[in-house]
Amino acid sequence: MLRTLIIDDEPHIRDSLSKLLAKFCPDVTVTGEADGVASGIKAINEHHPDLVLLDIQMADGTGFDLLKSIPSAEFKVIFVTAYDQYALQAFRFSAVDYLLKPVNPEMLVDAVKRAGQLVKEHHLLQMQALQANLKAIEHQNKKIILKTTENIYLLDLRDLITCESDNNYTFVYTTTSGKILVSKTLKEYEEMLSGFGFYRVHKSFLINLAHIRRFEKQEGGYIVLTNDLKIPVASRKRDEMLELLERMAE
Repeated sequence: MLRTLIIDDEPHIRDSLSKLLAKFCPDVTVTGEADGVASGIKAINEHHPDLVLLDIQMADGTGFDLLKSIPSAEFKVIFVTAYDQYALQAFRFSAVDYLLKPVNPEMLVDAVKRAGQLVKEHHLLQMQALQANLKAIEHQNKKIILKTTENIYLLDLRDLITCESDNNYTFVYTTTSGKILVSKTLKEYEEMLSGFGFYRVHKSFLINLAHIRRFEKQEGGYIVLTNDLKIPVASRKRDEMLELLERMAE
């Protein structure tokens, strides 16, 4: 099922969209609604939708404001608006479609089908990436160089436990040399360590899957590593992380 969230400041529009989806889109389940930017962000964090039907002009801001506040959004967006002048800007946000009110049911069905296909493709790529990460754990004899103002460290990847973001710097926790501060961003390390058994579990943490000790379920979820460091799991990563752990145990 395609988990869908409707964000619009007009109650009758939300009701109309919900009814159209129920009538014409059997693969869709509406998991929640919101009436503005602030409530929309809250609903997204709560429901983790696959698809958002998003108004543009709302009382407390625009749909673009909402998307800017969630830069790493993994859901797909269909804009539903009474204004046609925002179409170009909408597609700059990689919108699946841009529908004008009143919504044409056939156009809505077509847009939702395309969104569903994109979500399926994304999930498939995620699963392929997870499988690649699991295989990569077995090949962590690769070396990495960490340069600080005082030292140059040559370490095995298996000795890296986690990387923690500190703005334009990164703290690298190791089994052999303690905690090392390096002048590279976490994004750079994520790209560098891609395919070697490291996983971005949170916007501030990149972990070595080989150093997971346990998963704690409270408050959204935490990963405890072999150095006893407790790492929060981003809400949108929880299900993926649990599936990955299941596969690691196979």
